[in-house]
Amino acid sequence: MSDPKTKCGLVAVLGAPNAGKSTLVNQLVGQKVAITSAKAQTTRARMLGIALHKSEDADTQMILVDTPGIFAPKRRLDRAMVHAAWEGAEAADAVLLMVDPIKQRRHELEPLIEALKDRPERKILVLNKVDKAKKEPLLALAQELTAAVDFTEVYFVSALTGDGVPEMKEALAELMPEGPWMYPEDQVSDASERLLATEITREQLYKQLHEELPYDSAVRPEKYIQRPDGSVEIHQQIVVMRDNQRAIVLGKGGSRIKAIGQAAREELSELLGQKVHLFLHVKTDERWSEDKEMFEEMGLDWTR
Repeated sequence: MSDPKTKCGLVAVLGAPNAGKSTLVNQLVGQKVAITSAKAQTTRARMLGIALHKSEDADTQMILVDTPGIFAPKRRLDRAMVHAAWEGAEAADAVLLMVDPIKQRRHELEPLIEALKDRPERKILVLNKVDKAKKEPLLALAQELTAAVDFTEVYFVSALTGDGVPEMKEALAELMPEGPWMYPEDQVSDASERLLATEITREQLYKQLHEELPYDSAVRPEKYIQRPDGSVEIHQQIVVMRDNQRAIVLGKGGSRIKAIGQAAREELSELLGQKVHLFLHVKTDERWSEDKEMFEEMGLDWTR
């Protein structure tokens, strides 16, 4: 019996902010590669997840571009994020438009629909939260969107529970072209461990500070040292715009930064499979969102 052929392709995951794109990418990959948060615009750079699908006739590698949510950009950081999202869709073998049928975010969804209409890539509509949405409005929304854009397929999924995701993954694998794999079989993301570590800390910032801290924060990698005993020492800087935000991140007697560090350290230890020593400090810099070096660290284009 001959070996199954190999296939490899690029899938761009687009959508309004907070549609569930990162959660879907994590489901398709089968483990966490992108950070999720109840806050919109959590994803800043295009994190790649690498999903595998094996069948009798083909072993398929799908490179998932988890794009930042597309929205009306005002600041330089916003413009760079939107540019990264569209760049992620270019040359894709399939573009998934992910829609939250409950929130919808019409003001952000409609420009996206307009922009997708004339794009040449194969377009697939994914309606999320099938476990929570009412059936009739869900079907009506699917009908409306397929009338506006030439979607080749429509999938109803729950990115959170995984409902409907295996069937969609199988269909996506079918669409991928024949060719050699671009990454080793055990690689799940193109993000360096250093970048992944900053993303995990940033996720904890969002989770633990909710509404108290807006998007005026970033996490910068400083040192990443493999110790002789097999553990890793990670130093990071949390940057905020104002002194009162610094006080929020630190918490009373340093309690908040300690809790953020502990949660991030536990998750990183599990992800990296080694003991992690995490050192965080907070800096105020009101101009960080105009810092070229900071953009490059996030994988964003500063010139936008």
